Amino acid sequence: MHGLRVVDVSTILAGPLCAQLLGDFGAEVIKVEHPVVGDGMRGHGHSKDGHPLWWKELSRNKRTLGLSLSDAEGAEVFRRLVATADVLVENFRPGTLERWGLGPHELAVSHPGLVTVRVTGFGQRGPYAARAGFGTLAEAMSGFAHLTGEADGPPTLPAFGLADSVCGIAASSAAVMALYARERDPRRRGQVIDMSLLEPLMTAVGPSPTVYQQLGLVGQRNGNRSSNNAPRNTYRTRDGHWVAISTSAQAIAERVMRLVGRPDLVTEPWFATGGGRAAHADVLDAPVAAWIGARTRAEVVTGFTDAGAAVAPIYDARDLVSDPHVRQTEMLTEVQDEDLGPLLMHNVMWRMSRSPGSIRFTGRALGADTDELLVKELGLEQDEVTRLRDRQVVT
Repeated sequence: MHGLRVVDVSTILAGPLCAQLLGDFGAEVIKVEHPVVGDGMRGHGHSKDGHPLWWKELSRNKRTLGLSLSDAEGAEVFRRLVATADVLVENFRPGTLERWGLGPHELAVSHPGLVTVRVTGFGQRGPYAARAGFGTLAEAMSGFAHLTGEADGPPTLPAFGLADSVCGIAASSAAVMALYARERDPRRRGQVIDMSLLEPLMTAVGPSPTVYQQLGLVGQRNGNRSSNNAPRNTYRTRDGHWVAISTSAQAIAERVMRLVGRPDLVTEPWFATGGGRAAHADVLDAPVAAWIGARTRAEVVTGFTDAGAAVAPIYDARDLVSDPHVRQTEMLTEVQDEDLGPLLMHNVMWRMSRSPGSIRFTGRALGADTDELLVKELGLEQDEVTRLRDRQVVT
């Protein structure tokens, strides 16, 4: 992604994560925020000494510019900035940029190669397009909440930004596809990407609409069990920890039952399919839970691993940061931060043999790069920037 410039004017999570992923792999990202209040993400999550920790990761590899797009002069500065960019990421409600004269079709008149990623709750068209859209709403409407939780309990929402994160990852993929299409286009035209929070999570939930349309079946909550295979659950160990096992493959299911001392169940006719095992989950769970409950977490993990069965300890953050595999493969890495010193955070999300990606710097203060961007790169006079700053058009 080296040589690409991305302007990120989105807020909170999905759009900023899309831009973060592009920046992690070399794109130059310019984060544009409201000049007074900044991105609301600065107020999300924990802080240390007044420095927001989530912001430090989500806005890494991004230079920051405080700029009011609703002001006519600010909008003109924005047009000049976008004219230097390859990708624009935004998540205003449909029609907002158009109201300011900054809609993607207007920008494309002078910059036909621009790729615009538009992230909203429900997309740019349709009866819900104008509604406020947040990840929680997508988690509710996608079918995720309906399928999550105990069978006799309420639908359950995730404790983290699931819909936003899935959408942000999907949006980064869409942006790269659009850039590839531009490279293949003799006229090097960009395009507009209409990305909703709802659709990527609907895909992640699975083919439930297809099942309903073909069979009239509606999925139900099963707690930690699966309707597709068994045993699949969480189990408590003798020393008070929890582990999770999965038996999606027939061979793994057989190994688990032999390990826990019930090879006789493997010969049952219903054991031969995932659906058959799921229908007899109580029969399978009882010996598995008893075997795990009589052993420590370390003994359980060792036993399953030696048997070639699938198991994972259920980690909290303390476990995760000390896991030898996580540390040795650098899934987490320390980055020097100008405010907090060595800062542990997620590494780049995937490994590439020739384009490995990197974290060059952490999230910066609001407007930290305004003068450099506007004066040195866009050619505004310093006194003009000072005048705009006095009017709170820039920070």
